Amino acid sequence: MRKLKNSELERLTRTTFKQAKKTPLIVILDNIRSLNNIGSVFRTSDAFLIEKIYLCGITAKPPHKDIHKTALGATDSVDWEYVEDTLSLVKRLKNENIKVASIEQAENSIALQDFNPIQGKKLAVVFGNEVKGVQQEVVSASDYCLEIPQYGTKHSLNISVSCGVVLWDLYQKIQ
Repeated sequence: MRKLKNSELERLTRTTFKQAKKTPLIVILDNIRSLNNIGSVFRTSDAFLIEKIYLCGITAKPPHKDIHKTALGATDSVDWEYVEDTLSLVKRLKNENIKVASIEQAENSIALQDFNPIQGKKLAVVFGNEVKGVQQEVVSASDYCLEIPQYGTKHSLNISVSCGVVLWDLYQKIQ
């Protein structure tokens, strides 16, 4: 095996990315405090052609050097918008006929591997604060609560890791 050179990766230009058909997934960051996590979510969202990221509450907004450090330019390719209140955003998206899934450990949650998104329908996924998770009022307003099964002692994943796992899984199911 030989590692591929950057020139062999057939990367999209920023313009081509903007024009490309997007995966019908929206990411909502609910009060994320780590700038590195925010940047990582942008980079992962770029990798899976995510339609849009909503930054809510205390979640920082680009441009910021610490977001840029991990986003590596994805803040310029992935569409994003700041919305102060996560709950009002969730209600607005639901009124637009978009299903909303909070990524959280909760009663009656659906294991990620058992969840099948509705084909052809947009889905917004909410990732919560590193300590407190997704706000309860947002979980309660969501159509689904998806849980990443964990088998160790911590039952806690970093938000950027959770985002990678969830977006990879949903991308595979939607394609």
